[in-house]
Amino acid sequence: MKFQDFSLFFATHRKSVITWLDEALSLMKIQPDGIALQIDLAFAEIRQNRPTNRCICDLIVYANTDFSGLFLLQGYVIIYRIAKMAKCFVFLITFAMPVFVCSCSATEAGRTEPALEENTVFLPAEVETDRRAPAGVVPDKVEPVHAEPSQSEPAGLEQSGFEPNNVRTVASEPNEPEPNEVEPAWAEPNNVRPDRATSFHARCAEILEGFVDDKGMVDYKGLRRKRLALRAVLNEFNTLDPNEYASWSDEDKTAFWINTYNLQKLKVVADNYPIEPSSRILTIYWGPSSIRHIEQKMSRHKFLVMDEEFTFPRVEKRFFRGEFDDPRIFFALSNACLSSPPLRNEPYTGDRLDEQLDEQARKFLAGPRAFRIDRQRQKVYLSALFQLSSYGKEFAEKFAIDRKFKDHAPAARAALNFISNYVSRRDVSFLEVGNYTIEYMTYDWTINDDS
Repeated sequence: MKFQDFSLFFATHRKSVITWLDEALSLMKIQPDGIALQIDLAFAEIRQNRPTNRCICDLIVYANTDFSGLFLLQGYVIIYRIAKMAKCFVFLITFAMPVFVCSCSATEAGRTEPALEENTVFLPAEVETDRRAPAGVVPDKVEPVHAEPSQSEPAGLEQSGFEPNNVRTVASEPNEPEPNEVEPAWAEPNNVRPDRATSFHARCAEILEGFVDDKGMVDYKGLRRKRLALRAVLNEFNTLDPNEYASWSDEDKTAFWINTYNLQKLKVVADNYPIEPSSRILTIYWGPSSIRHIEQKMSRHKFLVMDEEFTFPRVEKRFFRGEFDDPRIFFALSNACLSSPPLRNEPYTGDRLDEQLDEQARKFLAGPRAFRIDRQRQKVYLSALFQLSSYGKEFAEKFAIDRKFKDHAPAARAALNFISNYVSRRDVSFLEVGNYTIEYMTYDWTINDDS
């Protein structure tokens, strides 16, 4: 069917054509990613059930013979929508059809219509203007057409302003609808996949944010009811591909093992909550809520990471005391008690690790169980974590420089050098020039239970 004959057919079968076009347009919107298949099935069904719709199919077939024909068909569809919304059929016949027919004439003059088999249906290469382009078809650029006298292009492409692999907007002419009347096609930005390591760390967020407050206290009662969710998260650590882990940065690897350590500690305590005293005698020494009542269960607790067996001492020795070599890590590890560094209510991530470790050190040293100065008695109280029996050796290897605090032992000197980076200037001044003695505080093993 020639485009010039469509005006006469439209006038004769106006209601049928509007109904068919509306149905075709609706079918074209079903699945943008599978638009070619949907159009093929739609028009096959129309041909089979409604023979009089053959003219519509021929119109689509003709439009598919080249890009310019499709562009003109899409132009007609846009005009048809405007006319339908306005319910103005006179506008469609007197204004849109002459423009459409004239454009088709110019296109036919520059090309020869290919022969088509009777049952062949070509699929349109593009979708209508208010849908995004199907996968695999990405326009290179969008720019207005400015034809120059020296350029020679085929008549069909020059008239429509459409070139293969380039989407161009045709300059507005007096007979075209106003730009603000046509819904523009918006190109979706490329999907930016988050960093896989960061995405993995984020899986710990639900547990930490849901059961740990900003002071590091834990809702073990609520966590015990959600042990299945905690186990599901820990299973992610076991099923992680070692090759993927090997591709991560050192910061992400450090964050990974800190998160592993802290979540496994939460699991052990939640599994044994509420804490039951191991004996009456130990209850007198430790108290009824001491985490030391399950100390053996913690030290013997085994867990799998990337299908390899670990315990808490093995993780500390291999990674925190060995591979990573950053004493600040020890202030990020939870011992599930009051004298422990506070548990953070967010996962550690590689991109923020340095910032997070500094915040942890500053927050821990701001508490009375980690660092305190008694100026009247000329004493400085330090956490037992700085002792050689705990993490003092790791601090001494890195911070035991002898430019300051020369009157103190290497472990104490290392602790003072480290602490000076995170306390107030007034405290630093006292530590540097004051006369004082150092005393390590007794470690409080009371469980960090918010109840």
